[in-house]
Amino acid sequence: MKKVASFALLLSFSLPVFSAPPAHWTYEGKAGPEHWADLSPEFATCHSGKFQSPIDIRMPIDAQLPALKLSFHSAAEKIVNNGHTLQVTVNDEADFPLDGETFALMQYHFHTPSENLINGKSFPLEAHFVHSNEQGELAVVAVMFEVGAENSALKPILQALPDEENKTVDVGARYDLKPLFPDNLSYYRFSGSLTTPPCTEGLRWLVLKKPVTLSAEQLAVFQKALRHSNNRPVQPLHGRMIVE
Repeated sequence: MKKVASFALLLSFSLPVFSAPPAHWTYEGKAGPEHWADLSPEFATCHSGKFQSPIDIRMPIDAQLPALKLSFHSAAEKIVNNGHTLQVTVNDEADFPLDGETFALMQYHFHTPSENLINGKSFPLEAHFVHSNEQGELAVVAVMFEVGAENSALKPILQALPDEENKTVDVGARYDLKPLFPDNLSYYRFSGSLTTPPCTEGLRWLVLKKPVTLSAEQLAVFQKALRHSNNRPVQPLHGRMIVE
C-alpha cells in the first residue's frame, strides 16, 4: 500500500514535469495566489475550480459524523523547508478509517497564519496531516494552533529545521504525535482541493474544531524559517455543504 500511496502523493504534491522549467509560484506578488492560474496551464484549476480550499467554515450542517479514529505513533522521518512550507515526511502506520477505507499518513506540513478560518477566525498556525488510500485519493486532517503552552511534539521538529531551503534533514528523535491533536476530535468535513498549485480537487477535508497550543517562541521559529506568510486566501464555497 505504501508504494502505491507514496507514488500517488508524489504526483499530487509535485509540480508537473515539462521539458521547460516548472512554473514558479509564491504567496505574494506577481506569482501569488491570485495569479497561479496564469503561471501554467497545469494550474488552471486554481481559478476555474469550484471546490477549492481553504474555506471559511460557517453554519455547518449537523450530520452526526462518526467519531474520528486516529492512530498516534512516533512519526517523523525527514523534514524540509521547501520555500513554501515546513514539511515532515513519515514512514509509519499512522492510519485511520474513513468511508470504509483505510488512509495512511504520508506527510504533514504547516501554514502560518492558518489557511482555513472558523467563523471568520484566523489562527496563528495550522497543520495539515495528509493521508492517502490505496487508490492515491487524499484526505487531509487539519489542526489549528493557538499561542499558549509549549507543544512538546513540535520541539524535535523545530530543533531539526534545516538552515537552507530545499535541504532535507533527518529528524533524529522519535516522538508521540498525540500532542499535535486535541483531546476532543470532533470535526468539520467538506470536499476541497490542494491549497497549492495545481489546486487539484477531490480531497476530503476534516478540520478539527478544537485547537491545540504552541508557545510564542515556537511560533516565532516557524515564522522566521518561512520568512513570509504561507496561507492561500479562503475560496468561495460554490454551494458546498460543510457538515459536522
